[in-house]
Amino acid sequence: MDVNAKALNEGLQEVADAKGIEKEDVVEALQEAITKAYIKYLGGGDDAVVTCSIDTEKGKISLAQIKRVVKDVEDDYLEIAVEDANAGLKKAKYNVGDDFAIEAPVAELSKLFAMSTKNFLRAKISEREKSALYEKYKDRIGELITGTVEKSDDRSISVNIGRTTVELDRRALIGDETYKIGDTIKVYLQEVKPSKAEEGKPTRGPLIEATRSSEGFLKRIFEQEISEVYQGSVVIKKIAREAGIRSKVAVYSTNEDVDATGACIGAGGVRIQKVVSCLGNGKDKEKIDVINYSEEPAVFIMEALRPATVLGVALYERESENENPKALAVIKDGQLSIAIGRKAANARLASKITGYSIDIKEESQAKADGLEYTASEEWIAKADAAKRNRDKEAFLAKTYEEAAKRAEAAKKAEEEAKPVAPKATAKPEDFPEEAINPAAAALAQAKQEDAQKAALEEAPKKEEPVAPRLEKAEVKTTVSLDDLEKELEAAKEKKSQPVKVKKPRKITEKEVERPSAPKSDEHKPQMAVYTQEELDAIAEEDAEKDSYDYEDEEIDYEDYDQYYDDDEGGRR
Repeated sequence: MDVNAKALNEGLQEVADAKGIEKEDVVEALQEAITKAYIKYLGGGDDAVVTCSIDTEKGKISLAQIKRVVKDVEDDYLEIAVEDANAGLKKAKYNVGDDFAIEAPVAELSKLFAMSTKNFLRAKISEREKSALYEKYKDRIGELITGTVEKSDDRSISVNIGRTTVELDRRALIGDETYKIGDTIKVYLQEVKPSKAEEGKPTRGPLIEATRSSEGFLKRIFEQEISEVYQGSVVIKKIAREAGIRSKVAVYSTNEDVDATGACIGAGGVRIQKVVSCLGNGKDKEKIDVINYSEEPAVFIMEALRPATVLGVALYERESENENPKALAVIKDGQLSIAIGRKAANARLASKITGYSIDIKEESQAKADGLEYTASEEWIAKADAAKRNRDKEAFLAKTYEEAAKRAEAAKKAEEEAKPVAPKATAKPEDFPEEAINPAAAALAQAKQEDAQKAALEEAPKKEEPVAPRLEKAEVKTTVSLDDLEKELEAAKEKKSQPVKVKKPRKITEKEVERPSAPKSDEHKPQMAVYTQEELDAIAEEDAEKDSYDYEDEEIDYEDYDQYYDDDEGGRR
């Protein structure tokens, strides 16, 4: 059967978008629906074999009944004879055991077939929708979902959370809160169970359980309203809650600079009031106690019984594994009603959050009964010491871990820095004979040397070549030895002859006389440059220079030849 491919694809996509499922799921559901409707149309029983295929690109729907080819037919609803299968064919095509397809004229089928296909398709799409809902919400367990109230009465409310609707009874609500149709509400997705097919009953969708009265709901509200809890610097360790009455939230800080309880309560209780405002619109608001969590059970019990003041605690051993351990809490006189709380909620929540069955006694009654207990100060000191030890152990463990990581990194770096030896690629035939078999190679070498030695002994001796004699060469000179000696003697006398210079002219005093400075109108005494003794010494030195006779001194200027230029004949 051929249909409009564009119209077919548009219709399939529209159904998929409306039901929140994939287009491929709609195609599979349509194939299953047509198959079941045709089996019903055949009227021979549900054991008929029918195949259906839908080609969305070409817009073609194929439907056929499959019969088994047999020699002797026993059930003509499921089987066909070999002769009938090959009837009308020039060459036999089918053999015993083959499948024979009988094409169905889809366009000629009755309206009953169309109605059956529609009903089966609706059921199949509903199953796909339920499976899609389960896949969508199973990963959102533990989250807050915002929905709209669709139905509300005294017993429960129905909330649309998107693809489906969840129902919350009075136990899942907070106290006496009420809602109207159209109100926006936050619910906590507590559990999602897959759908189950029950015999004789229609398949129900996945069971989605939502609530507002659980501890998880309160924890998510804290994360939304308090940034330190959302960021992780303040951790909610435990919660005990009676929705609409009272809740206890045990917190501790992962940052020494952050006060856990102070961050949750806020200045003047501003933050905790925001949390309370999210807990329903009932007349009686739910009270929330934010307490410090402690690893020491006695200290934790003291915190859990707040606002009562605990003077001391006694812990007892567990009587049986099925029962909670017991503890005695001694409080100040007159605070018993505070420790128990309204409707005994404070005592119940303290036992629930600590895991201890707590017996509360006033100080005077405990003394009268002779009960022994440890003072709260001692418990606190013990808890502080234990905390210091845990911090020390954690610090040491972290230090060792970091040291191990550094050592491993250094070892890895050292191994990477080592040069990698190349892989051996040589083959046995690449090695010389002496390396493979040293003994055989040495024997062959010795034989070769003996053979060479014997050959040399047998060979005739050759005459050695005689080196030619060298004749004496005769050296002739053009200058006699006496002439050379005379020239050297003359050069020596010339070199030793002194050179006389003229005495420099004596400079008179008039030539060196300096003009005197002009006299000023006002006579001012000036500082003398030399003292009289210095002037007398200078005059005496000049007189000695004048009496020096330069002609009597003979100077050998050859020692100063290096300071003169011989080529130019003068000084540089």
